Amino acid sequence: MARLYVLLFLVQIVLAACALISCLSAEEGQVRALPRIVWVLIILLFPLVGSIAWFVAGREPGPGRPRTPWPVGGGFAQREQPRPAAPDDDPEFLRSIADRSPQQDQDLFRRWEEDLRRREDDLRRREGDPPREEDRPEV
Repeated sequence: MARLYVLLFLVQIVLAACALISCLSAEEGQVRALPRIVWVLIILLFPLVGSIAWFVAGREPGPGRPRTPWPVGGGFAQREQPRPAAPDDDPEFLRSIADRSPQQDQDLFRRWEEDLRRREDDLRRREGDPPREEDRPEV
């Protein structure tokens, strides 16, 4: 009987060590239901129950594991948001580019250049440098 208790104790220790390693090495988005520090404390204070709870409810299922109904994150149910498409894959963005006229692009570019010139002049005034020849207005 004593051998059985020693064996169960060793199994519990190995399970707790595996759960701790899994919890501490999990990415931020893979930890569910509770913050990581709470999971570590649960695993350390209640090795058997905490380890089983971590493997059942604490980590996000990987590609080979089925999803469970427990919420992701801070204990609140969250809907999965669709990943934002890259600009060249986003049909709305491509439509907005097609709708812009070349005149709008030129106006935007002109405003950016004016803003850049104004900022450079402000920096030169702060540093005490005289304005450059090309920055002086033509007479």
